[in-house]
Amino acid sequence: MAAFTFKSALDEVVQVYKADGGGDVVPQYGMTPMLAKQVENLAPADIFLSADSNWMNYLQDHGLIRADSRVDLLTADLVLVTRSDNATAPTAVPISRDYPLQKMIGDGRLAMCDPADHPAGRLGRAGLERLGLWQEVVDRIAIAESPPAAVVLVARGEAPVAVVFSTDATGVSGVKVAGVFPKESHPPIVFPAAILRDSHGAETARFFAFLTSQKAAAVFERFGYRPLGGSP
Repeated sequence: MAAFTFKSALDEVVQVYKADGGGDVVPQYGMTPMLAKQVENLAPADIFLSADSNWMNYLQDHGLIRADSRVDLLTADLVLVTRSDNATAPTAVPISRDYPLQKMIGDGRLAMCDPADHPAGRLGRAGLERLGLWQEVVDRIAIAESPPAAVVLVARGEAPVAVVFSTDATGVSGVKVAGVFPKESHPPIVFPAAILRDSHGAETARFFAFLTSQKAAAVFERFGYRPLGGSP
C-alpha cells in the first residue's frame, strides 16, 4: 500500500525490481488516511509507504507494523504550484509573509488536500499559518483527494494555485513551482515505509530491501525525491 503521491515513482521502482529478477509486486494506491484505516481493518497487504510519519505512528501504536522494519525512506519540499504560463507569478521563490498568494488566487481557489487529516493538507495549513497566510485563503480552499489531483486542477485551469509536495509537480506539463515553503514553517516532511505485522508474502522482505536500496533511490531521485538512507 502506498499513498497516491508516490505512484509515478513507485511504479517505475517496481518495473526496475522486476527487471532485476524480482517477483510479482502489485502496488495499491490511495489516500494515506484511508490506507491506514484499511490496514487497521486488516485488509491484506504487506508493505505500507506513508505520506507522513503521523499515520505510520498510528499503525505502530496499534501494533500493526513490524517496528524493527520501519525506515524513513524519502523526503521532499512543500511548494505552491501554478500554471507554467502564469507570467505574473514568481518562480520557485521562498514563501514569506509578503508572498502574493491572495493576488495569485484572485477569484479562484487554492487546491489542497484536506488539512484535517491528509499529510499534504496538514503540512500546507501549518506552513500557511506560520507564514500568516492561512486567513487569506481559509475560505477559498478547493479540497483535492491527493496532491497529484491538486496539480491536475491547476494544469487544467480549474484552480490557479495548489499546495503540494514538490515531487507531485516534477515532470508535469503545464505547471511550475511558484513558491517553496521554508522548512522551518512546517513539521518535517518524512515519508516512512514499513512491513506490516500480518505480512505473509514471500516477496515482501526481498522487495522491501530493494525499496531501501540505492537502485530504488536512483529512481526516486529522478522523480525529485531525496532519499533519507537505506541499504547499499
